[in-house]
Amino acid sequence: IPVFILAALLVHCVFLVSIFDIYFTSPLVHGMTPQQTPLPPPAKRLVLFVADGLRADSLYELNSNGTPRAPYLRSILENNGSWGISHTRVPTESRPGHVALIAGFYEDVSAVAKGWKENPVEFDSVFNESKYTWSWGSPDILPMFAKGATGDHVYTFCYAAESEDFGAEDAAKLDIWVFDHVKSFFNSSRSNQTLLSALNEEKVVLFLHLLGIDTNGHAHRPNSREYQENIKQVDEGVKEIASLIDNFYGNDGKTAFILTSDHGMTDWGSHGAGHPSETLTPLIVWGAGVNYPQKVTSQFFEDNFLKEWKLENLKRIDVNQADIAPLMASLIGVPFPLNSVGTLPLEYLNSSAHFKAESVFTNAVQILEQFKVKMSQKKETTFSFLFTPFKPLSDSEQINLLKKIRLYIQQQKYDEAVSLCKTLINLALEGLSYYHTYDRLFLGLSIAVGFVGWTSYVILVIIKAHTNLTKTVSTNEKKPTVLFYGFASAGMIIAFFLLIQTCPWTYYVYCLLPVPVWYAVVREIPVIQDLATNVLSLHIGQSIGFLLVCILGIEILVFSFFYRSALTVGLLVFAGWPVITQLWIQAKRRALIWALLCVLLAIFPLMPVVGREPNIPLVIAAGFMTLLISSFSLYKELASLCKSENKYRHNEDVKVYFYQMFSVALSTYIVSSTHNSLKNKQGLPVMNQIISWMTLVSSPVLLLLSPTFLFQRLFSILLSLMSTYLLLSTGYEALFPLALFGLMLAWINMEQEALQHYGLSLKQKLAVFNFTYTMDITQLRQLHLDDVRRSFFFVFFIVTAFFGTGNIASINSFDPASVYCFLTVFSPFMMGGLLLLKVAIPFVLVSCAFEAVQVTTQLSSKSLFLIVLVISDIMALHFFFLVKDYGSWLDIGTSISHYVLVMSLTIFMMVMNGLAQLLTTWRLGLPRRTKHHST
Repeated sequence: IPVFILAALLVHCVFLVSIFDIYFTSPLVHGMTPQQTPLPPPAKRLVLFVADGLRADSLYELNSNGTPRAPYLRSILENNGSWGISHTRVPTESRPGHVALIAGFYEDVSAVAKGWKENPVEFDSVFNESKYTWSWGSPDILPMFAKGATGDHVYTFCYAAESEDFGAEDAAKLDIWVFDHVKSFFNSSRSNQTLLSALNEEKVVLFLHLLGIDTNGHAHRPNSREYQENIKQVDEGVKEIASLIDNFYGNDGKTAFILTSDHGMTDWGSHGAGHPSETLTPLIVWGAGVNYPQKVTSQFFEDNFLKEWKLENLKRIDVNQADIAPLMASLIGVPFPLNSVGTLPLEYLNSSAHFKAESVFTNAVQILEQFKVKMSQKKETTFSFLFTPFKPLSDSEQINLLKKIRLYIQQQKYDEAVSLCKTLINLALEGLSYYHTYDRLFLGLSIAVGFVGWTSYVILVIIKAHTNLTKTVSTNEKKPTVLFYGFASAGMIIAFFLLIQTCPWTYYVYCLLPVPVWYAVVREIPVIQDLATNVLSLHIGQSIGFLLVCILGIEILVFSFFYRSALTVGLLVFAGWPVITQLWIQAKRRALIWALLCVLLAIFPLMPVVGREPNIPLVIAAGFMTLLISSFSLYKELASLCKSENKYRHNEDVKVYFYQMFSVALSTYIVSSTHNSLKNKQGLPVMNQIISWMTLVSSPVLLLLSPTFLFQRLFSILLSLMSTYLLLSTGYEALFPLALFGLMLAWINMEQEALQHYGLSLKQKLAVFNFTYTMDITQLRQLHLDDVRRSFFFVFFIVTAFFGTGNIASINSFDPASVYCFLTVFSPFMMGGLLLLKVAIPFVLVSCAFEAVQVTTQLSSKSLFLIVLVISDIMALHFFFLVKDYGSWLDIGTSISHYVLVMSLTIFMMVMNGLAQLLTTWRLGLPRRTKHHST
């Protein structure tokens, strides 16, 4: 078994990682020459304000009394500058947002592994191209632009990371820190000649990163008074800084100002996905070289914001987030960032038609340079007879377009030149995408072939080793040798083909993996032939019916990833299972309890996604319910203690039980106390934090001290996990493990009834069943058709544990409030780890119940698990073919995250299987005080 499990883990890890190589490779290329507009720029310096986490509607909306939320910025867009909406892309996180703004390209998601902080790839930026850049703000954002810069001309001033505290009294102090430091910086420059002369240079950038709005949004939600007050403070700060800079430079009219945001935020205070509240951010530009407000009588946009914001008569100019980088570059006359894919938004510029044409031509040449480098890279690593170039932009077509544009500019036909430049930009971007995804089909097919082979192999292993469907077939020894050499030579040909094309080493893994997998399948041809004759002798109608039920079941599981309500439908069908199979006749009471618990659990997938509306009283209610249920159980324990022969051992068990109940009660109090403290803006109490971490560490230890009798150990697992889960809960999800655990106990009992019903074994007394009894190998039975249903139940419950409260149904339903009992200072990995633990707790409950089902139904853990593997692999194959690389960014992100989730689930289930065995069978012995042993 260990060899097989290792192979399964390895294969699934390859399948999981492959998706990142196929869809998520870095789009960056290096080796281009910088492109700069040849005409003098309108501005000498640029001030960039990025209000982190600021939504477009939060800034542009009027207050209920009709006054603007940000009076200064409102007066700017009405009288001095141009405005619009900047459309960001998924993932709507701070790092990718800033990279798009300042470097002009959309970062690939592989950067998430770095917590969006470090530089996973080297890239060029407007800051790097500037003469000097001074920046103030968060230590999470500023250093990455300084690190990526060549030379020593990007200066950063950051506050301590500990300041980013979601539980702080008021996060607006982060922005006040930035404004105060900028003021003192300019004051100190008057007495520092070196700094003064540097500030008076051309091509200077000042970057103010304002994190307060984002932190207040996470802590209090965007509709809160704190968030809106923070916007007002930012407005006042921007006014002061703009006035200070204008005065410093003697109102020379050579400063351009840009205010925007890296991403928005949902109503429930999170970001990361593609909801309009996250992807629509404000953009206000004013100062040197920028167009004044343009009055219009009518303008059409799909949204109805203009009317709401009372801005129908002022021209709204929307851009993609990456377009802001070329806008900044052309305003101060620095080369466009080398990797930028943004298109210069000409409507923001107030300059001559000649300057606009030259700027957009520079933009087109800069993107074309990337296209040329990408094409030559691909050409070098592909056989010339196999290489298919991007036809719309062949070498001759490129020369032709560039000549035409140059001629138009010389003839002063600037509008025609601009139009042709835009055509060239679109073609170059299409070509970049074409070469970036050049190997996608080839790699995708390799993985799909490997997938199908692997699933076929697992099915053959199940049939051969765990069922009576085949006779033992004697294999001919000559055949395998011929087969082996055939597959080995095929593998060598593939490897040689990849070697000549100098492919990366990962390509060898993806292309060679199907070879041994299919070799293992083809070796079992006699089994396949034997199986085919057996299946044909069965009743055809029954076989087709069984197959259809299997397909329907898997489709419901796939559907549940898109619509959580599919789980409700599945659970309601489960409620009727005893009736359909006549099981209820022999166990009416158990069948009724099972049906009621299925209906109860079916309510959860219909509830809104967790984290949108915190409801601490529900968490406290869940704590009390857990205590109430455990009190009943404790009463039974005490009753059995009176009858027990081994009083000492029993006494110790009751003590452990008391400790666990105390831990649950303490957790309930900590949740209530912490959230009250945060509500009153007193921060996270240190004592609460210490107790939370101690509970997290001690609860697994207490669990391993409990007895290993089936129900006692399972109950102990529930109490241990609940004490941690309560600390991580903010609403109704705290009740979810209780409902799930109830159903799991009912499931264990129902499986006993099913065993008896099908005459597979005698009914066991579960109350005295012990996990640690080693099972007699001779008692293990072969698989039965009903075991497929058992495995399907397990996969269904695992998916329900995952999506039941919507914890991962979308990236942005992660609410930092869940971890406030443990920490409030921003720490992506620590917070992510705790949130993953929260997601894993319902998993552990289901896995331990499945372990109990395996043991009590006298099956080897391997046989049932293999069926589970097949079901989850078929689901994963579904999602592999559903992965998109077109459509909205939300669709692309969702399709890929679904595949990653299913593959992670499969790998996770293998790990959980081992963990469940450990949690159910292990027992830590307490040191004895007496040497007397009763037997």
